[in-house]
Amino acid sequence: MFFRLILKVIYLKTSILNSKNHKEMGLFNNLFKKKEENTESTTNQSNNTIHFTSENDFLEKFGALALEKQRNLFEITGGLSWNVDMNKEEITFGDDLTFPMQVLGSFSHSSETWLWLWENKAGGYAESVMQQALSLKKYGEENNIELLSVGKFDAVPNDLHLIGMVATMMFNLSGYYLGNYGQGTMVVTIKDDAIDKTESEEFSRILTVFPELISTFEIQNHKDAFSNYLSQKGFELTSNGNEVKAEKNGQIITATFNENNLLTNLNGNS
Repeated sequence: MFFRLILKVIYLKTSILNSKNHKEMGLFNNLFKKKEENTESTTNQSNNTIHFTSENDFLEKFGALALEKQRNLFEITGGLSWNVDMNKEEITFGDDLTFPMQVLGSFSHSSETWLWLWENKAGGYAESVMQQALSLKKYGEENNIELLSVGKFDAVPNDLHLIGMVATMMFNLSGYYLGNYGQGTMVVTIKDDAIDKTESEEFSRILTVFPELISTFEIQNHKDAFSNYLSQKGFELTSNGNEVKAEKNGQIITATFNENNLLTNLNGNS
């Protein structure tokens, strides 16, 4: 099997994050547009091994793994209708896929603003359904990350994905879901063993996930993001100038970067 992907890297100053009118790509677009998880218990304790000091730091360290989790979730829930029961703190997909959930907040389509659930005083929501949101607020305050600590702010759809991805990694979740209810979109998180055990062909998944990550988010150092991702996947890395080779079980993925550490070429063969 041979995969080859050539990416023409441009400076991302004019990329997705700098435009409120951008079109989200691939999986992100599907999750945001469709009204569409199960777990015996929702995890609210943060993962002490996850530490980051900025949005970019998170994306470089954990963004690819978070996106990979979303693909597993989408294989279970993609295309299904969804319904939320705030009293039971559950989300249901289709007729019978019901999962415990946590709610992080919501995005208003009219004002294009994000509102954390803990800031939504008028909602009267139980504190139990926002435990993860409160933990993220605390982490944001301790590490000066406004995305997590400011109750309401102007936002673009990618901010919702980033918030969901942060929660996914911080609490070792199966993923997050963006539920479009017309006037806005709510972000909920899900944890379920069946989703976590969803199998995929690792080699081709990596060659899909990493390009999608750097195409969707403005990441300063693609080389660090790639190295972190492949190391977390158990690959052995060797570096030679601007080239990084990752090898595992006879499979080899080679990435080449320019002088600004932006990806220019990605090859995989097994």
